[in-house]
Amino acid sequence: MNIIITKDDLKKINYFLDKVVSSSLAHSVLLIDRSGQLIAQYGDTMDIDILSLSALTAANFGATAEIAKMLGEEEFTLLFHKGKSENVYFTAIGEHVIMVTLFDDKTSLGLIRLRINQIIDELSDVLLSIFQEKKEVPLLDPQPFS
Repeated sequence: MNIIITKDDLKKINYFLDKVVSSSLAHSVLLIDRSGQLIAQYGDTMDIDILSLSALTAANFGATAEIAKMLGEEEFTLLFHKGKSENVYFTAIGEHVIMVTLFDDKTSLGLIRLRINQIIDELSDVLLSIFQEKKEVPLLDPQPFS
């Protein structure tokens, strides 16, 4: 699916991502689509290969969706991976977007979940309008080259 994100859209998205990062002590937050394309990122990504992380996250969600179906669930809407000092929390936002929150042991999963739950409805509305809206893309002049 091709989407167009305007500067105004990105400003709205970053407002919500900033709220999550600044109020939860997370390192960074990424928004990716279900195919693994990065939509937006906010915060310190600590020299991580964000494009690879986005693709792997989408694959992880795809595999987990199949596990959910095997267990009779429609979908698992969140995933959490805990490391020795770094953690990743994945949240589905609607049918198109996954939020990836990177944080360390200075904050808790509970605080991360609380902060995301405080913004998720409004962010979901912004993202839904982006995915549903048909924006006109200017076409190049089709004149042949001489």
